[in-house]
Amino acid sequence: MKRVSVIAIFVGVLTGVLTALWIQPVLTDSSVAFQLRKYGQVFSTAVRNYVEEVDPVKLTEAAIRGMLDELDVHSVYIPPKEKKKVDEDFQGSFEGIGIQFDIINDTITVVTPIVGGPSEKVGIMAGDKIVKIDGENAVGLSIEEVPKKLKGPKGTKVTVHIKRAGVPELLEFTIIRDKIPLYSVDAAFIIEGTDIGYIRINRFAATTLREFLDAVHRLKRQGMKKILLDLRWNPGGYLQQAFAIADQFITEGNRIVYTRGRRPEFNQDFFATAEGDVEDIPVVVLINAGSASASEIVSGAIQDLDRGLIVGETSFGKGLVQQQYELPDKSAFRITTAKYYTPSGRLIQRPYYKDKKKYYQLKGRPEVKEGENIEHTGEEDTTRPRYKTLRLGRTVYGGGGIVPDYVVKSDTITPLYRQLRNKRITRLFVDAYMQAEGQHLRQQYKDNFRKFYKEFQITDQMWESIRKRAEKEKIEWDEEQFQRDKQFIAAEVKAMIARMIWHVNESVAIQITVDRQVQKALTLFDEAAKIAGLQ
Repeated sequence: MKRVSVIAIFVGVLTGVLTALWIQPVLTDSSVAFQLRKYGQVFSTAVRNYVEEVDPVKLTEAAIRGMLDELDVHSVYIPPKEKKKVDEDFQGSFEGIGIQFDIINDTITVVTPIVGGPSEKVGIMAGDKIVKIDGENAVGLSIEEVPKKLKGPKGTKVTVHIKRAGVPELLEFTIIRDKIPLYSVDAAFIIEGTDIGYIRINRFAATTLREFLDAVHRLKRQGMKKILLDLRWNPGGYLQQAFAIADQFITEGNRIVYTRGRRPEFNQDFFATAEGDVEDIPVVVLINAGSASASEIVSGAIQDLDRGLIVGETSFGKGLVQQQYELPDKSAFRITTAKYYTPSGRLIQRPYYKDKKKYYQLKGRPEVKEGENIEHTGEEDTTRPRYKTLRLGRTVYGGGGIVPDYVVKSDTITPLYRQLRNKRITRLFVDAYMQAEGQHLRQQYKDNFRKFYKEFQITDQMWESIRKRAEKEKIEWDEEQFQRDKQFIAAEVKAMIARMIWHVNESVAIQITVDRQVQKALTLFDEAAKIAGLQ
């Protein structure tokens, strides 16, 4: 019965597709109908006659994947299970108890409760260990199994038993699940000792503009006069949201981005409106190889319109626009329907047809020497097409991502530090340290992060504990390498502690003190203002 029903569904879908083709003359092509019949014949024959029983769903999904793989690297199939996670990421919320967690020594450990979420409201704290969920042992659950236990429809209840440092008995909390925001602006604060607002956007979701404006208004009240916009490792998202963010910086009437496809309905032009809250504020944008798509729309517009400076490393190089189509089984697929162009006319898409594996290994992404690149002279020998910025006429190039105006390579770390990260030595140390000292630290610093930021230091005793943990995990301790990376390790440990006492803002504020791309960017605001004509 199952086989018959799946075949019936397939025939129904096939009929629907053929009907759609017949009623759309632009796609009426006897070869298309023939190819659909050809696929149907192979599919039904394989299901009926193959030597072993086959799963029709798997056959269809494999065929879809193969079909989309022939198009381009960004046309993809999204199975039902993956689609749910994708929808949560880009809608900006999910339903659950509202914690960020890690598995430490086989135990669910709360890294931080989400601000305003149901867990924070009932009193769950960073560092708490969840040992039971609804009366069942939770120790030993995998990181994939935990969400299945803790997520659930809004309004439903879950009871957790928690081991908290300094409290001898288990604590019991009944949590009413709620809608939990997934923030795309995950850090926004005034950098210590400056009037520079640091804003980090991790993706462009449905709520990004609102989150960005909330951050801008709050930081303006705190004295922000300049913006450092961090788009590193931002893989993109909604084009409309990228346009809306760029629009906040760019004066009315300028074209921010435009798209062109084979079909006219996919052609769009996006012009800046009068709705710009930060048009007169100097801006520096941070990008790297993980900045793609919507991130490149924002950074490309700011560069092409001479609105600010781009700092960091060459971006990913994705200039294609996808449309997502839903399928009856709650799966979906995306196909590329257009290419997008920056204000100067650049298509920044890297070549991809010959070798898709090398594409994701960043082949075709230009590597430029570190240093000042305002006129992009480091790219003079390139075969990529040349364009001019629209206000100052600076040379910029297409075909390989956004190359920064100041190229600053990311920090490199020693083999020792790499092993410490891989074996999670600092994470395990901080967990043990906060179990012992967390209550005292919270009392000592209370709400005074600035005091913690300026005064807290990693002691010799703490370093010795980290070294012993490393050696216990068979990591050979190289003192020379340790000294080279000591400030980075110290910042990492201090940032982890800050996150367990406060939240992400405080953690990132410490991390950027040893981030050479950020530190270089902080010196460039006078030049950014000059480029933008704000001086």
